Amino acid sequence: MKAFVQCLNRFLFSQRDLGLLLFRLAIGGMFMWHGLPKLLGGPEKWAVLGQTMEVFGLYFAPELFGFLSGASEFLGGLLILLGLFYRAAALFLCVNLLVAFSSQLLQNKGLFKAAQSFEDAASFLAALFVGPGRYSLDHFLGLDQNREQ
Repeated sequence: MKAFVQCLNRFLFSQRDLGLLLFRLAIGGMFMWHGLPKLLGGPEKWAVLGQTMEVFGLYFAPELFGFLSGASEFLGGLLILLGLFYRAAALFLCVNLLVAFSSQLLQNKGLFKAAQSFEDAASFLAALFVGPGRYSLDHFLGLDQNREQ
């Protein structure tokens, strides 16, 4: 059993860049899908989305905050999917999701509702450290040079 697990671990480790590509395609695509209706919703949708900032005492420019949230999700998802400016996109998405998590808790929506935002934020936090992998535009353009070869 130990030999099987070691063999499996060696194989999976050798394919880690493929795993990162699959992660980027799945999570990036889903965030684009979630963010697009927010972006296309226009100022009315942005205002509703941005009003969640009131739980933090920010009562001004709800349209701006809503637009930034939708743009972070859609454009951040696109950048994650492509592996372009990957760490910056992961950081923006992590912050956006921590704001969503906090606002859901402050609005007494409960941990069950807020958990997904926290889980996604944790994924993007881990992505900051791991990087986009070899099959990314960052790697192709030489923007991820601190990576082991």
